[in-house]
Amino acid sequence: MDDIAQARTQQELIIEAKKRLSPAAWDYLCGGGESETTLKRNRYAIDSIAFRPRVLIDVTDPDPATVFMGQNLRIPVICAPIGSLHLMDPGGNIPVVRAMDKFGSIPVISIMTNPRLEDCAAETDGYKIFQLYVRGDMDWVDKTLDRVVAAGFGALTITVDVAHYGRRERDMYNRFNRRAFAQRSNLEGIDLTEEWRWRGALTWDFIDHCKSHCGLPVLVKGIATAEDAQIAVDRGIDVIWVSNHGGRQLDHGRGSIEALAEVAAVAKGKVPIVVDGAFVRGSDMVKAIIVGADVVAIGKLQGWALAAGGEQGLTRAFEILESEIKITMGLLGANSLADLKPAHLHHGAMPMNPPSPWSPFPVVTEAFERWDRGTY
Repeated sequence: MDDIAQARTQQELIIEAKKRLSPAAWDYLCGGGESETTLKRNRYAIDSIAFRPRVLIDVTDPDPATVFMGQNLRIPVICAPIGSLHLMDPGGNIPVVRAMDKFGSIPVISIMTNPRLEDCAAETDGYKIFQLYVRGDMDWVDKTLDRVVAAGFGALTITVDVAHYGRRERDMYNRFNRRAFAQRSNLEGIDLTEEWRWRGALTWDFIDHCKSHCGLPVLVKGIATAEDAQIAVDRGIDVIWVSNHGGRQLDHGRGSIEALAEVAAVAKGKVPIVVDGAFVRGSDMVKAIIVGADVVAIGKLQGWALAAGGEQGLTRAFEILESEIKITMGLLGANSLADLKPAHLHHGAMPMNPPSPWSPFPVVTEAFERWDRGTY
């Protein structure tokens, strides 16, 4: 597209991203673990929920704004951390920081993406969250946390569903070497071939240590059961992040929105809840809010938008999401997020599309089919 700001649908951004990314980078962004069952269940679970709209309500101007971690958001959507994001845009996290500052949302900055965390923090005055993968011993962890605090990040996300690295067989088939693309400036003095020794040994005591050491609010990313959600509540975790890593880690898991329901049953109203996992449409975001999330984090959609048009592409993706959310709210008869109720949902509906990362986008699906036939 000549002017990505003129895109009217997310579908245009996805098709543009497909054109611009190498096959290996595309598979890295879109793929999942092993059979990709969890990845597909993320989408299937969302599509298995139908709406029950209410009518004859004045919904002239629905307002999807919310407050999360003390920050005013235009919509209940934030950017999830993505490792090797510089494959989508050479600026890595910088266009994400700029786009979120411009739009009015929150970037969660991955330790595994360019540039240095200090450079990301200094890019704008907006609120930012740093995401930590444990790649070294406690001395390295403490020094990294000290850098995060000194840089001015508002909170810390610790990803906990990577005790072992999932078998991402698209990457293996492509001979995609993730370590060759890893951003090293936040991993000073670390031998990535030894990282498994540290991440596999994490326990809840480690979370307590990080929270005590840095003094920042801590989001625990990778909660997928009511049992772990209850532990998080009992231990005073600041935010629960429901995630199965976009289907990239444990295969044959449940869809994220299914896990969200049981997490919300024990944690809603006690601890703020984030969810990610195949949420790409405004209607998806609305479903997640009703089921129990406070905000939704986008991963693949973020990557597509950046690949399509960098900062401008990501800003446009959020503008389109805002429009979709407002239309969905209005058609449900809701003027605010607080008006969205469980009665607006019907569970157990029959999904109409075979699940995939782009199944919510019929034009994209048709375009990719033509692509495969060499007729696009």
